[in-house]
Amino acid sequence: MAISGMTGFARAEGAAGGKRWIWELRSVNGRGLDVKSRLPPGFEALESAVREGAARRFRRGSVQALLTVVRDADAGGATRIDMAFLDRLLEAMEKHMRDGRVERPRLDGLLQVRGVLMTEEAAAPAGDEQALLEAAVAQGLVDAFDGLAAARAQEGLTLAAVLEGLVAAIEAGVHSARATAATAPAALAQKLKDRLTALAPEVQVDPARFAQEVALLAARADVQEELERLSAHAAEARALMAGPEPAGRRLDFLAQELNREANTLCSKASDLALTRIGLDLKTAIDQFREQCANAE
Repeated sequence: MAISGMTGFARAEGAAGGKRWIWELRSVNGRGLDVKSRLPPGFEALESAVREGAARRFRRGSVQALLTVVRDADAGGATRIDMAFLDRLLEAMEKHMRDGRVERPRLDGLLQVRGVLMTEEAAAPAGDEQALLEAAVAQGLVDAFDGLAAARAQEGLTLAAVLEGLVAAIEAGVHSARATAATAPAALAQKLKDRLTALAPEVQVDPARFAQEVALLAARADVQEELERLSAHAAEARALMAGPEPAGRRLDFLAQELNREANTLCSKASDLALTRIGLDLKTAIDQFREQCANAE
């Protein structure tokens, strides 16, 4: 099925080289493919991998990738007090304490001062550990993209069902319009005859001239070409939805063409019944166009 959505979320996480890493990928609708990434220091080289991974899997959508790398709690590291900073802080406060302007601070209060309590990070992974971390993060990106593609495909299943129903409604409308349009010449003839009778009941109308006028009116009101094009566009939409390639852009174009033909049908409609069918067609086509904006 070629229909895939453009919204989804995926997460992949793991640990290697004394670090824990988390990938979070989000995707929303977009006219083209827009990829943005937020990477921690030291992992900037992965930006190209993010862009390449998105380009291999997607054609449209706004994709955001966030990588978080933190020290693994099981990898060690300790908490300590920055005594040098604490001494400078107390020295700066000494004069105010002597003057009685402030009370001597308690230790628990001093520990709340930003920078006094520090967490020592474990040593940066080196050699094999760094290579192991980079390989794990790169594989995690692949897994996250696979998850995002699966989420978008799942949305596409629901979207495809909606589009199928709208195409069926368009085809049903074309069928009704075709049946109604088939009776148009006779209805036009009767309408013209009633009008002439009301305007000049005593005038005898030449049958040949009358037939000619009816033929001209029928030609102006003929909607067979519009109905044929509507049928062809609906069939093309079905083919695109069943095809192997992403169909969103082409479905957008087809929705515009369907709307153009429905507008012409309404403008040519010679009776109220056909006008109503045309308006119902426009409603279904508008809904179809809105849903196409969600398809990749």
